[in-house]
Amino acid sequence: DPRLEGWPLMSSPFPTTFIIGTYVYFVTSLGPKLMENKKPFELRQIMTFYNFSVVALSLYMTYEFLMSGWATGYSFRCDIVDYSRSPTALRMVRTCWLYFFSKFIELLDTIFFVLRKKNNQVTFLHVFHHSIMPWTWWFGVKFAAGGLGTFHALLNCIVHVVMYTYYGICSLGPAYHKYLWWKKYMTTIQLVQFIMITVHIGQIYIMDDCPYQYPIFMFIIWLYGFMFLVLFLHFWYHAYTKGQRLPKMARNGISKDQ
Repeated sequence: DPRLEGWPLMSSPFPTTFIIGTYVYFVTSLGPKLMENKKPFELRQIMTFYNFSVVALSLYMTYEFLMSGWATGYSFRCDIVDYSRSPTALRMVRTCWLYFFSKFIELLDTIFFVLRKKNNQVTFLHVFHHSIMPWTWWFGVKFAAGGLGTFHALLNCIVHVVMYTYYGICSLGPAYHKYLWWKKYMTTIQLVQFIMITVHIGQIYIMDDCPYQYPIFMFIIWLYGFMFLVLFLHFWYHAYTKGQRLPKMARNGISKDQ
């Protein structure tokens, strides 16, 4: 997309790949080794600021996704990418790039785990999710900034408003935990998210002659949504049906993998 010429990180996928590679190395190897003989960092105030900042950013991106298409003309069916330089089309490009960049900010989730020596939270699923999102979204922004391929980003922003509000209140301390009566609904919200993503993107297989410019992205999004739907249903089964003992975050009925 020539409209992105000169934008940060968009010249090639290599800067993004390098950042992700550095992140994976730090959270799986270097970080735990550096922290091995040190006391966990007390990061409550930093995490409170971080979590509520992500809430604010997610609210802003939700509004921008709505105003640049999803509430101003998109049909929720065959919405193709507008490659023009109209104000609305350029607004969608800026929003897509900001969403892509926000995935680098969210890498701090895992870094906080490492610095607090919560290494049991650094699971394969968690690291895989935080790694694959910015990498795949580089291609999404570079080639298809808009259209039906951004629906899952809109939903993800809405879910993150709820999730990071929860984490923010948690980080305020035990005195505020009485306000978290709704924690049991978190997994349900995430499941609904993945069902909506899978159903919405699955329309591409039943719509006649949808001229979406990059059908391969539709398959990737569907595969990703379906995969996480299965993983969260598996989580639901073990957490609520079998009642197996889970890590603290999981016993609360939530996962920080989204």
